[in-house]
Amino acid sequence: MPSTAPAPRFCGSYAPSDVDILLQPLSESAVPLLDASDLVAKERLLQSGQCHYGSLLSRETPPSPEYLALFYAAVTRTQPQMARLLLDLAAIIAAQRVGQITLISLLRAGLPLGVLLKRILTQHFHRQVAHYAVSILRDRGLDTQALRVILDHDQRPAASVAFVDGWIGKGMIAATLTRAVTAFNQNSGRQLAPHLFALTDLAGAGIAPTDADCLIPTCLLNATVAGLISRSVAAPDHPSDALHTCVTYPQFAAQDVSRWWINVTDQAVTQLVAGGYQPNATPVDPQRGRERIGEQLANLTAQCDISDLHRVKIGLGEATRVLQRRLPERVLVRDPASADLDHLRYLAQRRAVTWQ
Repeated sequence: MPSTAPAPRFCGSYAPSDVDILLQPLSESAVPLLDASDLVAKERLLQSGQCHYGSLLSRETPPSPEYLALFYAAVTRTQPQMARLLLDLAAIIAAQRVGQITLISLLRAGLPLGVLLKRILTQHFHRQVAHYAVSILRDRGLDTQALRVILDHDQRPAASVAFVDGWIGKGMIAATLTRAVTAFNQNSGRQLAPHLFALTDLAGAGIAPTDADCLIPTCLLNATVAGLISRSVAAPDHPSDALHTCVTYPQFAAQDVSRWWINVTDQAVTQLVAGGYQPNATPVDPQRGRERIGEQLANLTAQCDISDLHRVKIGLGEATRVLQRRLPERVLVRDPASADLDHLRYLAQRRAVTWQ
């Protein structure tokens, strides 16, 4: 049986009270890295099937001053909406979990949101909350060794677990989570709920306060807004009794805004509560998202002659990730004048990606 001994855990650049990150940190020399500029080589490896994205990292660099200015502008513009959505999502989780709560953030997009949700649930809902961050990789699944650490070694109740991510685009990660948790339950006799909580759910695949394609500013940055860690990595032959791995970037400490974003957003939440805001504990009806995403994917695959749905990314968050890490063929936008597209426009111009 896989080991449930104490696992290496750390908090990145967050406070130790904010999160236990269940990953094995490695040096850059221990992980296959491509230079961020060598996107053609990366795309060739991934599209040909020679390499899975979960086995490969692009070397990260700090954001340019111009791009960082776009991030700060996005934070200012979206702060009131973020505060409302966070309070609403906290209310939804609080209503659906009795007693103590165990937040499990999916790395990396879920990590900053999980830190804030722990604070909100503790301070404003007066709940006892533990927060972990674990790896999930499309087609590879959830890091089940991390689950064993949480449930067996730390003795967290299965009924208290709530999986958290930043946003749900097409729903691929939500589907991966459902499959992984269902298999884990069957093999372990546990009763984990396989639902994914997120700030926004475009696909109707999880539980969220909205299905609107709203900009979550943490999607603009990488390690410097996620505790100075890379996304997770696990090779095909990764042992099942070992945690997934990551690279840490302490050399970017001067550019790190992880705690800054947490603190300013936490202040916005506190101000909203002080102003009398009553959080809405009713999730958005997922049916509308399911119908809309099905129609959008059908139209896009026909319009662009695409048979592999992995090549289509839906929503601001996913579009941002693709423009940061991959070499897309084109970006299709509905409202070119929207300020929420400023950073996408900047990235597309630098990558010489068609914008239409």
